[in-house]
Amino acid sequence: NAEYMGVIHKMSTKIFEGIKAHVAGGAGPSLVQKVQAVFQFDISDKPGTSWVIDLKNASGDVKQGKAEKPDATFTMTDSDFVDVCTGKLNPQVAFMQGKMKIKGNMRAATKFTPDLFPSPSKL
Repeated sequence: NAEYMGVIHKMSTKIFEGIKAHVAGGAGPSLVQKVQAVFQFDISDKPGTSWVIDLKNASGDVKQGKAEKPDATFTMTDSDFVDVCTGKLNPQVAFMQGKMKIKGNMRAATKFTPDLFPSPSKL
């Protein structure tokens, strides 16, 4: 229902904002050194909603919008994104079930794991 989807959309936005605060709060440089990739997330059930997590340039950045040249682009629904981030859905299972589509460099994509950031409950 629409109310539930509104809550999920707020949760995914909160997760991206939490990742942004984590990267900006001093974790950026070490994440950039470790990951060396730019990720784009396209939320398939919210047309026009994309986020960029840049863990390649300067001290990292997270922003709404599209990346010029993402190393890997993940496409999934809002609720599947939230489930992957909260540990309810294993990323490999999501990929195999077609709930998460990945375009681009698969090696870079495998570097993006939920354990790079504090759990959403701590953000």
